[in-house]
Amino acid sequence: MLNRAFILPVLVCLASTLSAQDQQAKAKALVKEAVAFAKSNGKEALLKETNNGQGRFHVKSGEDLYIFVYDSKATCLAIGFQGNLVGQNRFMAKDPDGKFFLQEILKTSQTKKGGWVDYKYTNPKSGKIEQKASYVEPLEDWTVGCGIYK
Repeated sequence: MLNRAFILPVLVCLASTLSAQDQQAKAKALVKEAVAFAKSNGKEALLKETNNGQGRFHVKSGEDLYIFVYDSKATCLAIGFQGNLVGQNRFMAKDPDGKFFLQEILKTSQTKKGGWVDYKYTNPKSGKIEQKASYVEPLEDWTVGCGIYK
């Protein structure tokens, strides 16, 4: 017979893994939706929808997912959270470990045609620096992404 002290941590770990996988799937789906939206409605419509506080790609109450869009030089064109970043060039932005995370995001998007990038970033809910992963895809010379906290 298995010990309850053993089973509970295993179940908690399994639940958090499933939750993380669910979040990853949602983030990836949101990026694909945003890219499809831009292809159907135009890139400028994506920027407007993402920067709109009530838009479909802006963070919703109770959710953590939002779209961000950068040009090829790491200038923020749209972001569904922290709108003060729009217009800023963040090419030299580093995480607490010194990783140039936006440079890696752009490289992953433009040369690898998309994928996941891991880095550390301040979680707006907790106010603490946490592990984050962002899924990114190219939209011509732009990068569209969505991140999750691990």
